[in-house]
Amino acid sequence: MMNRLEGKTVVVTGAADGIGLAISDGMAAEGAHVFLGDIADDKGTAVAARLRADGLNADFVHCDVANEADIASLIAAAVEKTGRIDVLVNNAAIAIGGMPVYEMTDDEWHRLIAVNLTSVFRGCKYALPHMIRQKAGSIINMASAQGHIGLDGWTAYAGAKGAVMSMSRQMAVEFGPHNVRVNSISPGTINTPMNEQVIAQLGPGLMQSWIGMHPIGRIGKPSEVAEAAIYLASDAAGFTTGIDLRVDGGLTATPRFIPHNS
Repeated sequence: MMNRLEGKTVVVTGAADGIGLAISDGMAAEGAHVFLGDIADDKGTAVAARLRADGLNADFVHCDVANEADIASLIAAAVEKTGRIDVLVNNAAIAIGGMPVYEMTDDEWHRLIAVNLTSVFRGCKYALPHMIRQKAGSIINMASAQGHIGLDGWTAYAGAKGAVMSMSRQMAVEFGPHNVRVNSISPGTINTPMNEQVIAQLGPGLMQSWIGMHPIGRIGKPSEVAEAAIYLASDAAGFTTGIDLRVDGGLTATPRFIPHNS
């Protein structure tokens, strides 16, 4: 434990499993008081209880990021209990794809945009006034390698993640004078329950394709994305804003033909 986030109040969405869980674990271990938001109440409650049992500071708040009131309540709970919000991690996302864009329904599109993009807008909307008042804050928005490169069947997902990056850059410029930093992280393929769900839907051959797309020869671990988030949240990144940090095993650097699942 290095206490890189000692005394900071952190809000993480999609915190009950995958990357969000790793970020919550990592930031709590670094001394932050973490407020975990998720729709999985049993999982989230158990994670917060485990962290508290380890002597760390954590609270779980039910949060469906497609519901504006839930996001407002999550951030309000953090501010009410600690008096501030230092770090917001807009992490929650869903994977809807694997089909040509002309086969996607309007309902699927709106659901994906609500969870993957509108939630980022709302999180920032409710956190920024507090950060501006404090004259300090770090917002970390979860983008994706999909926002940088093409992959058959994921047009809408890529569109949402590309928008997350553009919004993050814009807010970095706009709120930098208030000492609020805004960055995004673009993971490559990470071993998460969301990706396990995609494999279950589209077939096990997809995993070998994913591995072949990463020059480092494997997919990533949630803890590796968490380390990037801890850096961006910490004072060590005090001069780092407006960037997209690619934690992708070289995925977006490779000129290789992207293998297809047969």
